[in-house]
Amino acid sequence: MIPEKPNRPRVGIPWRTSEEETQANRPKIANYENAVRDAGGEPVLIPLRDRAEQARLIHTMDAFVLPGSPADVEPAEYGEVNRGKSAAADMAREEADRAILKHALAEKKPVLAICYGCQLLNVYLGGTLIQDVRSELGTTAPHRKKDLSPEPTDDPIHGVELETGSRLAAIAVAQTAKINSSHHQAVAKPGKNLRVTAHSSDGIVEGVEWTGDENWVTGVQWHPERMFGDAFSERLFRDFVAAARGAVVQKS
Repeated sequence: MIPEKPNRPRVGIPWRTSEEETQANRPKIANYENAVRDAGGEPVLIPLRDRAEQARLIHTMDAFVLPGSPADVEPAEYGEVNRGKSAAADMAREEADRAILKHALAEKKPVLAICYGCQLLNVYLGGTLIQDVRSELGTTAPHRKKDLSPEPTDDPIHGVELETGSRLAAIAVAQTAKINSSHHQAVAKPGKNLRVTAHSSDGIVEGVEWTGDENWVTGVQWHPERMFGDAFSERLFRDFVAAARGAVVQKS
């Protein structure tokens, strides 16, 4: 008897940056691919520059991960100007994420938005961003390596408080967790139908969840794809892939 092929939903992941795609620079995007694969999904890279292939692939995916990026979201997209702290935008990446979100929200396909991806999700839904948490909020808590001297090899780790009744709290099986941190921007005003479900001790938004319908859409400001061996991070990806698998079953 031939064993059944495992049900591995196809998860689209846009390249982190145009430059990495052009250079086929894989190490960082591979962390997302591996996390999806380990959770039971089939990762598929979505091109940024080939718009025709991008559109074709988006419509064949079951779910999406929006990864981090060294770029920052263009401030004009949330009604502001660059006050000197926002990194250069990667418009090809922004346009890819927007195309993905338009499709995923319309078709009720799960989305896990990570760091930059979380910020783009928020802006897409009409929210705004803090352009630089240190200079704008005066926080002394380290949220990226550059906040520490000497600069460490690994990301800073800090606590996060999870809202009662949230998806993140259910996945963590707790009201608190330890997360890594590698960002200088964050959610300011939440976008439409986004519930803030996680905060750091200094008040930075660390997690958001979609409330517009039953679709699984979650944004996290940290990097679960590189919290290797961390139970919470692994459960987050497994819950996401399970939601993708469930969405496939509902549509079949």
